[in-house]
Amino acid sequence: MKKNSSLTDNVKAGFKSLDISKKYTDSAIKWINIWLTENMFEEYVPQIKFLIKSEKWDILLDSFYQVISFGTGGRRGHVGIGPNRINKWTIQASAQGHSQYLIKQYGNDTKSRGIVLTYDVRKYTEKGIYDETIANPVMDLTCKQLSDAAAEVYTANGFKVLMFDSPRSTPELSFAIVFLNCISGAMFSASHNLPTDNGKKVYDDFGGQLIPPYDQILVEEVTQNVNKINTLSLNDAKKAGLLQYVGEEVDKKYHKAVSKLSLSDERDIKILYSPLHGTGITSVYPVLKSLAFDVVCDPDTSFFSGAFENIIYNIPNPEVIESFDNLIPEADKVKADIILSTDPDADRIGIMVKHQNQWEFLNGNEIGIILTVYGINKYKESGRLKNSSIIIKTLVTTSLIQKIAIANNISIISDLLVGFKYIGEEMNILSSKNRIDDFILGTEESHGYITGNYCRDKDAAGAAVWISELCAELKIKNMTLIDFLNNIYAEYGYCHNYLTEIRLLGAKGMEQILLIMEHLRKNQIKTIDNFIIEKKTDRWDGEPDPHLSKTDTSARNILIFKIKNVENTNSIKITVRPSGTEPKIKMYFEITGHPFDIKNIFEKKQYIINIRTDLEKSFMQYCYKILNIKFPDRGFLLFWQLPLNSKLEYFEIEDKIAALKNIADKKIRKENLNQMLKFLGANPVKKVDNAFCAKFGTKIYKYLNI
Repeated sequence: MKKNSSLTDNVKAGFKSLDISKKYTDSAIKWINIWLTENMFEEYVPQIKFLIKSEKWDILLDSFYQVISFGTGGRRGHVGIGPNRINKWTIQASAQGHSQYLIKQYGNDTKSRGIVLTYDVRKYTEKGIYDETIANPVMDLTCKQLSDAAAEVYTANGFKVLMFDSPRSTPELSFAIVFLNCISGAMFSASHNLPTDNGKKVYDDFGGQLIPPYDQILVEEVTQNVNKINTLSLNDAKKAGLLQYVGEEVDKKYHKAVSKLSLSDERDIKILYSPLHGTGITSVYPVLKSLAFDVVCDPDTSFFSGAFENIIYNIPNPEVIESFDNLIPEADKVKADIILSTDPDADRIGIMVKHQNQWEFLNGNEIGIILTVYGINKYKESGRLKNSSIIIKTLVTTSLIQKIAIANNISIISDLLVGFKYIGEEMNILSSKNRIDDFILGTEESHGYITGNYCRDKDAAGAAVWISELCAELKIKNMTLIDFLNNIYAEYGYCHNYLTEIRLLGAKGMEQILLIMEHLRKNQIKTIDNFIIEKKTDRWDGEPDPHLSKTDTSARNILIFKIKNVENTNSIKITVRPSGTEPKIKMYFEITGHPFDIKNIFEKKQYIINIRTDLEKSFMQYCYKILNIKFPDRGFLLFWQLPLNSKLEYFEIEDKIAALKNIADKKIRKENLNQMLKFLGANPVKKVDNAFCAKFGTKIYKYLNI
């Protein structure tokens, strides 16, 4: 005990060097002491001691200051050691709490209905954090191992567990819960996050994620009422009849359900598809093949891999345009008309289109606009469109979809909180009123879409079907998706939606996010540079009052600023919210214009984009000033997903990078450059090249002649 007390004293002394509130350091010290002394954490102790001995105070603080939170998409975060990391303990504690929650909500009789467990491809291999010479219980930790760990807990609590025999997609899990008549389900995945992350999403018996207040009830069960974690070996669970494996039967039914979404017989389109090393190879690809599309898989990214090694930046996110960089040569080789990609759990879709011999990227709002118009047009052609037909979207998704729905005399729910679970809940309400056949599409700006009544989460496979057949129809007319979208803009006005973020890591980052939100919420801001703020809407206000739960309060932590129109604009707004799944604050900019002659499209679009660029810089610089940070304008040229501290660190060493040209040996120049930029992760030069070029007139490799 004395030895552990000494270690704790070292931590207390080390934390004094950090610029952070005492409430965070006190909480971290409490949890470190628990993990050092309680038997259940014995296997983690050597690595905790290493972190203390190595004086890695930032890592220790961030790993231990809280129990990892429950966000918009379940529990998701960095793999590692501590309660604020994803590891076997946090997953098993979550499964124990979930078991207790289900028993309290539904009774013991529901145990026999079972829980479906699914997982994707992630594997933790990060170097430089822990001691690589001693045992490490989190190194090489996979989604399957987390799924197995959870199964040990669920079965020990008497629940039948139905597990897939290999990785499957999140939407197939949602489908499987209802198809197999289970009481719940869990997906082990960190979706589109970095390779260092993992997590767990929890689903109800409708196949949707938990909404407030039920997610809060689960959180409290996990964090307050788990006194003991029950476990049963998988072999013993099998012998007891509590563990079964599922696969092909569910796959076939799921593929058939998605295939039924088809609204056209046109198939003459060449598709390059990439699952970005994830599970889309089990969902999107077989569905498109079953519908007789000419689809080719990208050879470099169509095998399972948690390293995501053949993707720029190793970020398997179809929202990031750079994730397509390595796909384009193969698309040109096979003469593809479009490129489709999906994130590791295959609920999000990304699209690039060959237009006028150039590859054009479509963002999530643009895809949503295209799917909305396509769905409405097809429903109209078949006589299915009615005044009661309905589109559902979240409040940060483009308002042009609302304008389109109103113009077509159909219903729309347009102001849902962020998170696809809220769309799923609205689908449940429609179903309870026997109105689910009125449902056309659910859409969110972060590349998530659902149509049909086969699941309650976003599904890239369904969106891929509609997009592919629309492309085939347009090809007959010598048109592309870009032409289709531009015609929509000409009719309704260009709506420019742009998302950016300030990524703020750790407990210090949480303080900074709270500081920004508190300042924006409490102060009456009249102008941001030349932009006049007409109205501020706080989603903490209004119904329900009081909020349903802490998770409800968190989900409603959204501020909307209506900006006074400038010349030739119809509306301008900024929406600000902390992310529910990652350590960042997100800013959504939307500027809409008026209808125009299609011949003037470039001019009209560029005018709106220029306004957004000015507004973005002005607003973000305002936020940086809240944090007392001087941020160079060239910082907006850095890769947008870099953490703020990494951006600032780059500017500290930028001149030193330029000075490398004075080293005569080219090999040493390159080695020094790689070492200096190591902190930026994969493809570091690409992340900073544009900012460097803005100062020195040329990009780094050319400047250094390497």
